[in-house]
Amino acid sequence: MHLEYITLGAYFVLLIVIGAVFARFNNNLSDFVRGGARGTWWMVGTSMLMAGISAFTFTGNGSAIFEAGPSALIIYVANILGFALGGLFLGRWWRQSRAYTSGDLVRERFGVGPEKTWVLSSTLLNPLNAAIQLWALAVFVSAVFGLPVMWMIVIIGVITLAYSTTGGMWGVMATDVVQGVILYGMTLLMGVLCIMEVGGVGSFINHFQALADEGTYAMIKPDGAYPGNRYTGLWFVMAFVMQMISQIHLGASNKYLAAKDGREASRASWFCMVLMAVGVIVWFIPPMVARFLYAEEVMAATVADPATTAYAVAAAHVLPAGLLGVMIAAMFSATMSSMDWGLNTTTGVVVTNLILPWRKWRGKADLADVKQLRLCRTITVLLGFFIIAMAVGLSQQDRFAMFDSYMIIASVVTVPVTLPLVAGIFVRKMPGWYYFVMLGGGMAMSIWTLVNEKLTGEAWSLQERSFVVVLGAMIALLVALPFRQRRSAADRERETAFWERTATPIDFEKEVGGSLDGAQARITGNLILVTGGLLMAFLLVPNSAGARIAIVCLGGFVLACGGLLRWAGGRHAGA
Repeated sequence: MHLEYITLGAYFVLLIVIGAVFARFNNNLSDFVRGGARGTWWMVGTSMLMAGISAFTFTGNGSAIFEAGPSALIIYVANILGFALGGLFLGRWWRQSRAYTSGDLVRERFGVGPEKTWVLSSTLLNPLNAAIQLWALAVFVSAVFGLPVMWMIVIIGVITLAYSTTGGMWGVMATDVVQGVILYGMTLLMGVLCIMEVGGVGSFINHFQALADEGTYAMIKPDGAYPGNRYTGLWFVMAFVMQMISQIHLGASNKYLAAKDGREASRASWFCMVLMAVGVIVWFIPPMVARFLYAEEVMAATVADPATTAYAVAAAHVLPAGLLGVMIAAMFSATMSSMDWGLNTTTGVVVTNLILPWRKWRGKADLADVKQLRLCRTITVLLGFFIIAMAVGLSQQDRFAMFDSYMIIASVVTVPVTLPLVAGIFVRKMPGWYYFVMLGGGMAMSIWTLVNEKLTGEAWSLQERSFVVVLGAMIALLVALPFRQRRSAADRERETAFWERTATPIDFEKEVGGSLDGAQARITGNLILVTGGLLMAFLLVPNSAGARIAIVCLGGFVLACGGLLRWAGGRHAGA
C-alpha cells in the first residue's frame, strides 16, 4: 500500500508541474476562460472527453452496470449522439458565435434576461454536479484505502482546488490531455485484464447471457424489478432524453469556445465521439466481471451503496502490484478534470456575465488584465470550498443513492432550465421571451410533482417526473408558437445577427492570431513522455511475467501518445 501512496504523491507533483508550465499562457480574461480561443482539435477534444467523465462514471454508473447490466449505457449512447451533432454542426455554430462563455451565447440568442437566469442557475447547478463527482471519487478511494469518505472528500477537494486556481482553461486542457492518456491507457488495460480474469471473451459472454436469461441483465426491465421502477421502458427513454438535453443545449457550448475556429471545434467533437464510443466498450467490463466473480465481496463493502465499489474491487483483483495506485490516480484525473472544467466555466460566467457587467452598470472603470485574472482565481477558490461543503453534506445523507442523486437533480432542475436552450437551436424564429415561457412550463410541472409527492406520500419515479417536466415545457412552447411575431424590432435584429454570425467562418489569423499549435503539442508531448517513463519504472517492482507485460503495454501506450504529440509539435516550425 505504501507504493500506492508514493504513486499518488508523484501524480500530484506532476499536476503541479503542468499547472506551472501552462500558467504562462494566461495573460488576460480570454486566456483564463477559453484558452484565448487557440485550442487545437486534439486538445479540445480530449478535454471534452475528460470533462464528460469522472469517478462517478466508474462508481455511480458502475454501480448501475453491476446491478442491472447494460441498461444504463443508454446515457452514453446519448453522449455519443450529442458529440456527433457537435461534429456535424453545433460545434461550428457555437465557436463561430465568437462568445467567451455560454452566458454570452445565451444573451446573443435570447437577450439579457435569459442570460442572467441561466448564469445564476448554472452557478448553483455546476458546483452541485461537481460535488456529486467529488463524493463519487471519495467513495472509490475510501473503498481502496479504507479511509473515511468525509476525510477523503476534504483532502481530494483541497488538492483539486489548489491545482484549479493555477492554469485557467489552458491548465485545464493541458492536464486533461495528460490525464486522459493515463486514464484511457489504464481503463483499456483494466478491460483486457478483466476479460482474461473471467476466462476470455467466450466465458464473459456466457456469464452475461446467464444473467440476461434470468432477467437481471435484460436491457429493459419490468415494472417493480428495481426501486423507483429504474431501467423500465419509460426510464430508458427519459434517461436518453435528459442526457441529450444536457449535451446539446446552448449552455453546454463552453467546451467548443476554446477551439481555434469552427473547423477545429467540429473535429474536436468527432474526436471526442470516437474516444467516448471506444471507452464505453471497455469502461463497464470491470463492474460486470465484479458481478460475475466478486459479488459477495462487493456487497460486503462498508459504504452506503456497496455496488459503487464494484470497479475498485475488480481493480484490486486484476492489476499488477503498483498499478493500483495508477488506477486511483486515473480516477483522480477523471474527477479533477470534471471539477476543473466546472470551476473554470462557472468562474468564467460569474466574472464575465455578472461581476464585470455589474461594475460597468455602476460606472466603474474596466479592470486591468492582471486584476481580472486575480478576480477569476478568487472566485475559483470560493466555488471550490462551496463544492467541498456540498460533497460532505451529500455523503452524510442516506436517502438517495449516488446514481439516483444525479438523475434527480437532472429531472427536477436541470431539464426545465436547459430545455429552452435546446429549443433555441432548432426553432430558429424564437423570441427571447420564449425562454421564460418554456422555463415556466417545465418548472411548474417540476414543482407540482414535488408538491404532489409531499401531499400524497407517493414517490414519483425519476422517469415519471422528467416526463411530465418535458411535457409541460413542450406544451408551453406549442401554446406560445402562434404569438412569436409579437416581439420588438431589437429582438428580431438580435436573432438575425446571431444566426448570421454563427454561419460566418472565423478567420483565425485576423480575428485571433498567435497560433500555439506547436507549443501545445511539444509541451504536452514532453510531459506525457516523462509520465510514460515513470510508468515503466514499475518494472522494478517484483511482479510475475504476465504483470510485467501489462506494465510494458501501459507504459508503451503512454510513450507512444507522447511521442506522437512531440513529433507533431516538431512539424510546426517556429510555433
